[in-house]
Parts: sequence; C-alpha cells; structure tokens
Amino acid sequence: MAPILSRRALNRATLARQLLLERSTVGIVPAVERLAGLQAQTPHSWYVGLWSRLARFDPAAAGAALVARALVRVVLMRSTIHLVSAADALALRGVMQPMIERRTETTFGRRLAGLDRAALAASARRLLDAQPLTPAELGRELAASFNGYDAEALSQAARAWVPLAQVPPRGVWGRSGKPAHAPLETWVGAPIPPPDPAAAVRRYLAAFGPATVADIRTWSGLPALRDVVGELRRDLAVFRDDDGRELFDLEDAPRPDADAPAPPRFLYDYDNLLLSHADRARFLGGLAYAAFGPEGNRRPSAVLVDGFVAATWTTARGRDGHVLAVQPLRQLTTSEREAVTGEGIELLAFLFPGERGDVRIAAA
Repeated sequence: MAPILSRRALNRATLARQLLLERSTVGIVPAVERLAGLQAQTPHSWYVGLWSRLARFDPAAAGAALVARALVRVVLMRSTIHLVSAADALALRGVMQPMIERRTETTFGRRLAGLDRAALAASARRLLDAQPLTPAELGRELAASFNGYDAEALSQAARAWVPLAQVPPRGVWGRSGKPAHAPLETWVGAPIPPPDPAAAVRRYLAAFGPATVADIRTWSGLPALRDVVGELRRDLAVFRDDDGRELFDLEDAPRPDADAPAPPRFLYDYDNLLLSHADRARFLGGLAYAAFGPEGNRRPSAVLVDGFVAATWTTARGRDGHVLAVQPLRQLTTSEREAVTGEGIELLAFLFPGERGDVRIAAA
C-alpha cells in the first residue's frame, strides 16, 4: 500500500520546491527554472513572486535578464504567458504546442476555416523577423494579404502556429512598453527541439509535486498525460493523499516534515502556486476555490500564513504614503498579525523604495 501524505505534508513539500519555506540564494535564472516558470501575463506583478522566494532579490537584474534574452515571456502552460529561461522556453513550447493550437482553434476555428496555415505562418515569421509587432499591428498586416479573414483571428492564429516571445521593454522593471512580439527561435537564437512530454512531467513534479495526473493536467493544459505518467511510473515515488488519490513524485525530491515552519509570504495575483493543481486544498484549505482558480482575468493576491492562504492584499497610495491593505480570510492570532505586518513592511520597501508606507490589517 502506498504511503499516505497528509494535506499539510503536501503543503510543505510544494512550498519547499517553490522556495517559499525559506528564501533561496540561487541566481535569478536558475530560480525561474527551478520553479518551472512563473505565470506572467501581467507585465510586472511576477516580480513580487521572485521577491517572496529569493534572498536579496534585485528586480533590475531580472529585468536585465529579460533584455539579455536569458529570460523570456512566452505563451506556454495553459496557453498563458509565462516567464521562463530561454532554454525552458524552447523545451516546453514544443510540448505545449498541440494544446495551444487546440485552444486557439476552439475559439477562432470558424473564422480561420480554409486558411492556408503554412502560408500564414510564413507571412507572420517574415513580418516579425523584420520588426516586433503588437497583436493588433500583426493582424492588420496579415489581413492585407489574407483577404476575407479578420485581423484578430489571423493574429491569434499566428500566435498559436508561430511560437512568439513578448519582447522588452514590456515586462522590464521600472519600464513600460507595448506588447510586441518576435519569433521565439529568432529571439533566443536556437531551434525548438522535438517535444519531450516525460521531461516536462518530471519538471512539473520537481517544482509542484507530489501530484496526481489531474494536477499535472491542470498545470499544463495537456489532456492526455496518463500514458506519459504510466511510462515514468517505475522511476517515480508513489503515494496517496487523505482521499486515496494516487500521487506521483520524484524519488529524491524534498518532502519536509508536515510541521516544518512556514513564515508568511505574499503571493502575486497569478502566482503559479495557486494555479498548478486540480485540488488546491493543499494551499486553500476550506476556502472557496472560485476566487483562486485558474480561470478568469482577475484574482486577488494572496497571503500565506502557516503555508495556507489566510488573507488577500492590495496596495494603494494614501495621503501619508503607500498603504498595504491586508484582508484576513480567517481570524489571525496576535503573533500571526505581527509576522504578516513585518513581511508587509518589507514588501512595501521593495515595491516603493525610499517612500513611506503602512501595513493595515483589517478585521476578519
């Protein structure tokens, strides 16, 4: 019989891999690889995700890595933009490609009926190799050559059929820019290798395990993974959760004690910690899943207390400086409020260096 891992044990195992039990001193690019990327469709909120995970995190250095193309923002898991290393952008895109195409065709298929896919891809590459373009700009250019097709559908088809990187200055700390894209392979100067789903599963387990097949499917968006996991099974550790579901993990992955200390951590709005499992009870406990699910365009930023979501947070400018407002979702103890306040003060100093700030924790 496979050993049982409690909810708290799963919580601590994933927190350790996500660098949320204690901040890591690893470099920025290796950290992003260890995390299997960060969801990053918002230009800058992911910087908080790295700040919460890395000691002495320098956001300017992360922005410089984007400019230097060591880090890339590209459509990957769940057909959403992720921040990954250049190597992972290439390795993971080939695995995710069928899912990205399927989701695009589900939405735009009727508007693309009869379109010459090879011709569109060639045209999009030619245009984007000449200069980065926004989706709207690319759509207008393509519509001039593909009569009878609307610009939005053509742009979305190009996004799916031609792997694209969203280029700086978009996403660079302290800067802004239009969401312009260039072909991924041109941008990083290397080809996309043949897809290796088994390697992607192992990367997921290293960053988010132990996990069920359904968890891996939720993270990736890929529908057919049971056979892949079955082929890996003899090399994996197998457990069960409190509900009897089968969990898979890498043999040598960290699985700390269920009572390992977990200090307060501020997560950003699209933090992958809360988006990468079918069963998110390991972090949400009894909270309603809807507010922190993988769908939708907006969600609250969460505060972890003792490893579980216990509050949400926002920032706003007040008369006397910036205010970090914390809304508890349960009653916090005095020591928990003090710890959250301390971490919040540090977050304000990161977000608004040299400016006055105040942490205000509301009543539950």
